[in-house]
Amino acid sequence: MNPSKKVANHVAIEARGVSKRVQDASGELVILDGIDFTVPVGAAVAITGSSGSGKSTLLGLLAGLDVPSAGSISLNGQDLFSLDEDGRAGLRARQVGFVFQSFQLLPNLTALENVMLPLELAGQPARAAAEAMLGRVGLGARLHHYPRTLSGGEQQRVSLARAFVVRPALLFADEPTGSLDAANGEAIIDQMFALHREQGATLVLVTHDPALAARCDQQLVLQAGKVVEPVAAPV
Repeated sequence: MNPSKKVANHVAIEARGVSKRVQDASGELVILDGIDFTVPVGAAVAITGSSGSGKSTLLGLLAGLDVPSAGSISLNGQDLFSLDEDGRAGLRARQVGFVFQSFQLLPNLTALENVMLPLELAGQPARAAAEAMLGRVGLGARLHHYPRTLSGGEQQRVSLARAFVVRPALLFADEPTGSLDAANGEAIIDQMFALHREQGATLVLVTHDPALAARCDQQLVLQAGKVVEPVAAPV
């Protein structure tokens, strides 16, 4: 891992008293209620629970895409919500990669251009690194294909390459196999965990898949906005 991504206490994520409440027509809705947990640097954690338990909301808060109603979140020692919106965006650009269920590729860019984009935005040399990463995920022959000409599995490989090409300290994945069949989903997960180990990135993923959650070092089980139990994955 890049030394700049290490922190003195080896804690990548620390959440304390995190709550999220919103107002709807019937009054106040509690989505998250006093969430506490820590994730060590380089660990993989699965956020699980039934639909509506607050999984995606928690992931959005961890990424600084939303603001909690109460509580604090630190990423690699940085208090996330002591930063303004631009500061959080800058932190994401420097330290965070994303993998989404719906791929989120730019349709007017080729696979290579999609993977080059985050490096270009960071002012880093892009083409050689993007080509190498696409080769790493088995798409070396598909560099110049647009997303519409790629299968779902291939599009998610491009998404993986885009996420990992910047060597992020943190990788957030929201139902990364949700749009894929079983065979493609398993292949994507194998590649995601391999890259996670190679780069030493801390991995946080939302999933409904018990087999996928069991591959992680830690599981956060949410129920009605609360952590039911933070448990280690079975050996």
